[in-house]
Amino acid sequence: MAGGFSGQGRSNPGPPRLPTPPTGWPIGSYDTYAGAQRAVEHLADENFPVTEVTIVGVDLMLVERIVGRLTWGKVLGTGALSGAWFGLFVGFLLAWFNTQSLSPLPILAGVGVGVAFGLTFAAVSYASTRGRRDFASASQLVAGRYDVLCQPRSAERGRDLLAKLSMRPSGGTR
Repeated sequence: MAGGFSGQGRSNPGPPRLPTPPTGWPIGSYDTYAGAQRAVEHLADENFPVTEVTIVGVDLMLVERIVGRLTWGKVLGTGALSGAWFGLFVGFLLAWFNTQSLSPLPILAGVGVGVAFGLTFAAVSYASTRGRRDFASASQLVAGRYDVLCQPRSAERGRDLLAKLSMRPSGGTR
């Protein structure tokens, strides 16, 4: 039985709901994600059915780039600032629903309480690390290479189109 929300009967069911290994034949392999994106854009420009294409990152790595050293001043400043923003938001909400007067007191109170809570939570969080992580970082998931896969029925045409793309200079026009 096919209901209104089932995947049966839909022409393009979209991504699978559960983690599923990709299917298809490889039609291109690239060192960067930008290269794989360029390949798919080229296929789209050539009226290729791109819904049959998948970009797969292979040899995944978690890269953590250090962006700076943490100090008590930075931690408390960041905590106060984030608390102030949240307090400002709550203060505006309180002022908006206060129909009796047009006082700025709810906004100021919200900012003050937000700064106090932000400072407290930042200090407790930083103190609990006991100096084991005195740096800030940004994490990124990257792949060693990016394969472009295609469903078998269109793979030969996709390979031909990507072969033509690889013969063009990378800075060339579309």
